[in-house]
This record gives sequence, C-alpha cells and structure tokens, in this order.
Amino acid sequence: MREDRQRLDKWLWFARFAKTRSLAARLIEDGYVRVNGQRADAPSKALAVGDVVTVAAQHVTAAVRVRDLGVRRGPAPEARGLYTDLSADPGDDPAGGSLAGRAG
Repeated sequence: MREDRQRLDKWLWFARFAKTRSLAARLIEDGYVRVNGQRADAPSKALAVGDVVTVAAQHVTAAVRVRDLGVRRGPAPEARGLYTDLSADPGDDPAGGSLAGRAG
C-alpha cells in the first residue's frame, strides 16, 4: 500500500473506534462503516488524509475527517489527534477531536 494510505481496519483500531483490529474488520464487513459516503466493502480499503469516515456503532453514529494516519495504537489523546469530529457542535470542543460517549 502507498505510504500516504492506510488500511481502514488498522486506522479504526489506531483511532480507538474498535478495541481490536479484528473487531474493526467486523464493523466494516457488517456494513457499519462508510468512507466518503460509500459503504466500505473490505477491511483492506485504502484510507487517506482528508477522507470522511462514518461509523454507525450500536449506541452512537460518528462522522469524522481523517487528519493523520497514525503509526501505532496509542493512548486516547493521541488517537483523538487522528481525526476531526464532524458530528459534534464546534463550540463543544475547541480541539476538534473528541467523541464524547463514543463506544469502543
């Protein structure tokens, strides 16, 4: 895969939308993830900075814009730096990356 791209399942795991990479892959395979408005068809889908990812989890739907691809699954503050939350009110979070109440 090109250096400016990353597998969708890996990014979801790095960004802490799923506790394991296997669970991230399952979210994708079960149809709960969209990239740029289109249903993601495989965990190996290439993701780039600027893409909009929508995750419809059991208790919350989150729409985020990819800010960085990441190199590891780090602590939560590092994970929040990988995306900008598009589903939150901009006045709620000046940092622009928190997903309060997000499952996972």
